[in-house]
Amino acid sequence: MKNIDYRDAPARELTSATMRGVTGRVVIGKADGADNFCMRVIEVAPGGVIPLHQHPWEHEQFIHAGTGRIRIGEDWSALEPGRVVYVPADAPHGMENTGDEPLVFLCLVPGFAPEL
Repeated sequence: MKNIDYRDAPARELTSATMRGVTGRVVIGKADGADNFCMRVIEVAPGGVIPLHQHPWEHEQFIHAGTGRIRIGEDWSALEPGRVVYVPADAPHGMENTGDEPLVFLCLVPGFAPEL
């Protein structure tokens, strides 16, 4: 059994040529014996960007704190606490923090996807 505060999981800065202000934590993953899913908490700093990308797995997101917007395909939608988002496999998607506080969201991916 695992029962922790998510902030106790190590944070890792996520970087690419166009990604900025993004950290991730694997809060439940393979190290915990979770073979079917990985639960990650992602934090996007104010002004931070997760650039448009795609991959062959779906993922589900729950917005915990902050505000922003997400692009899936050509459509943008607002993000705020309590919103849930489904990103289908192979759908181009990206995210931006449009607020003054960190955008924090839970992200679930299948066990075969990279944990971070």
